[in-house]
Amino acid sequence: MGFRENLKELLEFSGLEQKELAAQTGISLRTIENYLKQATISSIPSADKAVLIAQVLGVSVEYLVTGSEAQREKTIASLRPDIRALLRSIELLDEKDRKLILVLAEGLKERKSKA
Repeated sequence: MGFRENLKELLEFSGLEQKELAAQTGISLRTIENYLKQATISSIPSADKAVLIAQVLGVSVEYLVTGSEAQREKTIASLRPDIRALLRSIELLDEKDRKLILVLAEGLKERKSKA
């Protein structure tokens, strides 16, 4: 996969919207949209912008650009064991079930914030 596909996947995984990524990186929403829509040389970020995006998404620039599984495993390895186990289990679910898990997690997070 390339940058565009990796960015789409990471946004979906993180639950961030394009406008949130734009706000957190200081990159215009239009530029973020271009990264996601076009497959041209202008839709690849400069190194400094790639660093900002990678930092917000919690991955390395190498993973953002190449989707390297080795880097992904290093990122996962830095998580607590219970979180790693949860992620591995969720990966085995189909898209519908992953969405249900996300809804459940958001509900639990909201309940905790009210407590």
